Amino acid sequence: MSTADANVEQPAFTKRPPARRIVSEEEAIRVAHELAAEFKKGAQARDRDALQPIAELDAYSSSGLWAITVPKEYGGIGASYVTVARIFAIISAADSSLGQLPQNHFGYVNIIEANGSDAQKRELFSLVLQGARIGNAQSEKRNARNQSSRAHVGIFETLITRLDSQRSRVDGTKFYSTGALFADLIPVPATNNEGEVEIAFFDANTPGLTVINDWSSFGQRTTFSGTVELDGAVIPNRRVLPGKIPDDLSPNGPISQLMQAAIDLGIGNAALEDTLTYVRERAHPWIDSGVEKAVDDPLSLSLIGRLDTQRDAADALVERAARRIDEARRTPSEKALNEASVAIARSKIATTEYALEAAQRLFELSGTSSTLGEFGYDRHWRNARVHTLHDPVRWKFHLLGNYLLNGVPPKRHAWN
Repeated sequence: MSTADANVEQPAFTKRPPARRIVSEEEAIRVAHELAAEFKKGAQARDRDALQPIAELDAYSSSGLWAITVPKEYGGIGASYVTVARIFAIISAADSSLGQLPQNHFGYVNIIEANGSDAQKRELFSLVLQGARIGNAQSEKRNARNQSSRAHVGIFETLITRLDSQRSRVDGTKFYSTGALFADLIPVPATNNEGEVEIAFFDANTPGLTVINDWSSFGQRTTFSGTVELDGAVIPNRRVLPGKIPDDLSPNGPISQLMQAAIDLGIGNAALEDTLTYVRERAHPWIDSGVEKAVDDPLSLSLIGRLDTQRDAADALVERAARRIDEARRTPSEKALNEASVAIARSKIATTEYALEAAQRLFELSGTSSTLGEFGYDRHWRNARVHTLHDPVRWKFHLLGNYLLNGVPPKRHAWN
């Protein structure tokens, strides 16, 4: 550690209890269920009052679950993405904001594995194993400065400038910074003088880096995915990684999409479970149904059966996509990556449609009283509507059609 590093305030995770070391994927699933049971209890209140989930997030990251994809050679268990997807769905069914908060953490753990030097992996993975949370400062808003036709999510106006052989400076503004408000490390993709993207892994307490709590979306409210500003923020060059995957055979894009799909699966599951509970305990049959109990209403039974089928199909497609990703990681190839991308596109379509329909049908099947504020069921629809906008499903249909008809391979980025 340099003298300059020694003078910097120690990151918050060093003041928290050391993270648990998960030793198996079975243990990881068990721990996720235990956490979900606790997270569900306060989910409605946190959403209603926009409460910061500090205690819950500390319990989540201290559980060891955030380190399960660290490779075995660096001290983790190198968990499969089948297990990762299950954990995301389990936690998201309890509280979808908590389910989304580690999404970028897992994505950047994968990027460290793909792009980091051995020294960078040892440093950053050690922090993750100790319980450090990686946030996100990637996307940039379109505004008056970047309204050109090139201004899409993969274009970064944030700049990184080499100061000398030891340090770089980063300047710019980011938005949709999920997890940054609660992070210990904040990765910032930025464009260097050669026009290439690099990723700077900042300590959250770095001077010149400011996280602004200005998230005002009506859904996923307690992700607090607002603004990160960088004004002359200086970072050691050892914490700067290449932004481009060296051999272009990494399933980073499908991995990012898998977590999105698993979150939506969890939202749909939460809405369906609340529907079943309400219909069993509170709902009344329609006057023309000829039955005395809502659970015997034939049209309600039909819709419940439809939702159950959608749930099962979405779940199966998420698992299949995760298996394709695991296969592409074991034996990287163009064919394996294309199959992973196609599988994740199908799962993203299925989970989007399931989450939105389950959240909407809840009210139709439960009746007017289910809209009362005391239940907070509107959060499921709001969360589903906001989160499924991460990337347009209409382009997933296009991807599939173009691949099946024309043999055009899917493009590779975090939104595909």
